Amino acid sequence: MFEPTMIIAGASLVGLTIVAAALLRAWYGWLALKRQELERHHTGTEERETGSSVGAARIELADLKERIKKLEAIASGVDL
Repeated sequence: MFEPTMIIAGASLVGLTIVAAALLRAWYGWLALKRQELERHHTGTEERETGSSVGAARIELADLKERIKKLEAIASGVDL
């Protein structure tokens, strides 16, 4: 009737098809997630340009100043 080799080959082909379909579905899900992140990021930049987060800008500026001080200390050879 059926040889064991044919049964193994058929089962392998079915298994490979299932794995490929699952990976394709995961790929489409990942692409949808990245699209949502890009859309969210795009709307976030519009809010930032209008100046609605002045406090956050001050905190970021203070952080940058602190980083500059640390880099200057490293450049001059002082350990913090």
